[in-house]
Amino acid sequence: MTWFLALLALLAGIAGLALGEADDSPGLQLIGAVLVLTAVVTVVRHIRHVRHVRRGRRV
Repeated sequence: MTWFLALLALLAGIAGLALGEADDSPGLQLIGAVLVLTAVVTVVRHIRHVRHVRRGRRV
């Protein structure tokens, strides 16, 4: 489920960046950039958590 939500946020962020550029809207570009960064951070944190659990270290 985490992967699906991160992918959805990534796609929405990319769309926001593209539409904000076409409409010359800095607010929409900022929201798109925040969504993209949030998706990347979420995936990285999820991967790190899964690796720690597999090694036997509970977080």
